[in-house]
Amino acid sequence: MKGVILSGMQPTGQLHLGNYEGALKNWVRLQDEYEMYLCIVDWHSLTSDYNDTTGLKERVKQMAIDYLAAGLDPNKCAIFTQSEVKEHAELHLLFSMITPVSWLERVPSYKEKTVELGLDSYGFLGYPLLQAADILVYKADTVPVGKDQLPHIEFTREVARRFNNIYGKVLPEPEALLTSSPVVPGIDGRKMSKSYNNDIRIADSEEVTAAKLKKMFTDPQKLRKGDPGRPEICPVYDLHRIYNPAHEEIVAPCKSGELGCVSCKKNLTEYLNQALAPVRALRTEIEKDDSKIWNILKDGASRARVKASQTMADVRKAMRIDW
Repeated sequence: MKGVILSGMQPTGQLHLGNYEGALKNWVRLQDEYEMYLCIVDWHSLTSDYNDTTGLKERVKQMAIDYLAAGLDPNKCAIFTQSEVKEHAELHLLFSMITPVSWLERVPSYKEKTVELGLDSYGFLGYPLLQAADILVYKADTVPVGKDQLPHIEFTREVARRFNNIYGKVLPEPEALLTSSPVVPGIDGRKMSKSYNNDIRIADSEEVTAAKLKKMFTDPQKLRKGDPGRPEICPVYDLHRIYNPAHEEIVAPCKSGELGCVSCKKNLTEYLNQALAPVRALRTEIEKDDSKIWNILKDGASRARVKASQTMADVRKAMRIDW
């Protein structure tokens, strides 16, 4: 019997290399091994973007296109939007009745983002609880995450444990599946992120990719060809590690100054565009048919609702509210 995975992303529109290397590639590898539910969490996005939802539908569509272009097969995994499966909201509501406020306040990301983003809504406080409902409504036993998400998985386990202690064993305590993924720097050297405006997107053309890489930060001490470089601290070399199979061969000429940054970036552009060519070609085909994209999301939601409704029947029965 296959294990069950739930994972997802907020609909930010077109995805970038960090999303591709950090999540999508892993999901593609896992879709043959698990019963997978891959969610575009549009409700979660409202915690910060509630005041402007005009572009939300388009962002959902663009994310779905990138899911499919990366190689996710809707016949193998359910791809859907969170708001199309109302059981997420019902389980979140029921969880809110048994979850101490102190548990929510101690989640690390709550304190960090309260200061960083100035958010103070009930929905923002309850974000981790809705996330727990997202996972547990499918009785997911596995959640692929990076290390930064481990506190959220432990929180989910605590919520499941509390529910089971009160009402009897119904929900699993999911395990984190730590996914190994390379560090993907943005063009300014920081972690690649749309909020930093430093990203390279899956959907970018070869020309746009080349223009972005041309501006990418390098070793600040290597100002011109001939200057010795330090590839171990260079963001451009970090991308070479991912996309250039012969990346070790450029270490010596970089350190000696023989290889200049202009040539180095040009070589990286060729490797990166070559690696993304099949994904981009598939993306171009997929985006030609809007109705097919939305039908895939609707079909995924229908399949997800079957699983979620079964869980909610078990939850209501355990709580004795199944009249």
